[in-house]
Amino acid sequence: MVTAPLEDTAVRPAATVRTVSGDVSPAALGVCDAHDHLFLRSPLLPGQELADSGAAAAELRAFREAGGGTVVQWTPYGMGRRAGELPRLAAESGVRIIAATGLHQAVHYAPEVLGRVRGKAGGAPDGTAGLAGLAGLFVAELTTGIGGRDGGPGGGGPEAERTAVRPRAGMIKVAGGFHGLDAHARYTMAAAAEAHQATGAPIGVHLELGTGAADVLDLLCDRLAVPPDRVILGHLNRSPDLVVHRQAAAAGAYLAFDGPSRAHHATDWRLPDALAALADAGYADRLLLGGDTTTAAARSVNGGPGMPHLLRRLRPRLEVALGEALVRRVFTTNPARAFAVAWEPTGSA
Repeated sequence: MVTAPLEDTAVRPAATVRTVSGDVSPAALGVCDAHDHLFLRSPLLPGQELADSGAAAAELRAFREAGGGTVVQWTPYGMGRRAGELPRLAAESGVRIIAATGLHQAVHYAPEVLGRVRGKAGGAPDGTAGLAGLAGLFVAELTTGIGGRDGGPGGGGPEAERTAVRPRAGMIKVAGGFHGLDAHARYTMAAAAEAHQATGAPIGVHLELGTGAADVLDLLCDRLAVPPDRVILGHLNRSPDLVVHRQAAAAGAYLAFDGPSRAHHATDWRLPDALAALADAGYADRLLLGGDTTTAAARSVNGGPGMPHLLRRLRPRLEVALGEALVRRVFTTNPARAFAVAWEPTGSA
């Protein structure tokens, strides 16, 4: 695993953050929920789809009322992103939204969808033609816009997005396997690395059990030449191994502790200690926080903690444990750096 010196807290020159409403200054993000979902569909969560636009709007309003400024939706290709609705929701709520391209674990897709995005008729994920096509899809969604049926030629299944509104993604989301990096994970990460090289976009990595950070960094950074500070490792709270956290931070990656909306998660009580340990070790500028609302039942409008939990409940708790200055850095300064990219000039908002 690579080890890189930490950059200072200044944002890269000329860097902007790509939101669904256009490119903005990193300073415009304000308080950021660095990993969440407004819309999500998966066969692993039957009957719990995030598909209600009214509920999404209510969550954004509640987040805004609690002091929130930006939500990063990590929902990737083919999982019901509803990208065409995001600019309207952003405008109505006053919350900036960053959308994702990318691909989740294979279990979240029908075989024919995977075959289509690989540019194959469903074979093993090992062909360079398929890899180039997948990387091209990611690049197109980052630079041209998300359109068609949930992005890209050929469609993405039932979550059709036939609209003239084609917002651009501002990040790439991929995922590790349940135990290490399977062939699908390596394939999608290779495509993500190519897309990063073409655009500079950050790569967010879903770590299913919060484990495997070293394997991900070995592949993305050592072998595929993605700078460590362009990698965001998600769900580290699921495995509260402080040694692994420190190693990943020392490598230069961002560490996302996302999922405190699950207020009764077994590791939730360890979060302040994990953040404090990393800050004390000199890695305060590597830390991100997100709510990761993944089911309809978890939304605040349906009685769950939802997006407001991050600011109404978690933030005051962390301010007591860590101090207001550190918490402000985690919610504002760090995401402004993590999602900033020196994009080619394409306009701003």
